[in-house]
Amino acid sequence: MILKPLLSGAALICFLVLGCGHSSAPLLGKVAGIVTMDGQPLSNATVMFQPASGRPSSGITDSSGHYTLEYTQGLEGATLGEHQVIIRTEIAGADGEPPKQKELLPPKYNNNSELTANVIRGQNTCNFTLMSK
Repeated sequence: MILKPLLSGAALICFLVLGCGHSSAPLLGKVAGIVTMDGQPLSNATVMFQPASGRPSSGITDSSGHYTLEYTQGLEGATLGEHQVIIRTEIAGADGEPPKQKELLPPKYNNNSELTANVIRGQNTCNFTLMSK
């Protein structure tokens, strides 16, 4: 008889501590795509989606130019809505040291990015065709 009230109490505590299954993360859309430069896959580039406010999402392209965005480690996607897209190839050096690799892309893709994307619920495919000149 004592076991049943204890189980009910334990279930209530778990419900209160864990909530109703909602996470603190905002609504996210999954985002993946391919980045090319001058018709060739762009590898080892950082792709960042920056919303008007809030946390950005980012990913790194593989040898085929494919990337998948992460909102936080282990949580794929980007917040819903409009984003400025920033793509960089520069590899930073250690504190106070020059970059290990200088930026290969024109500023219109990073520092003065003209790229945008709208993220909706579900799966989003955002491909970027970049030109070096």
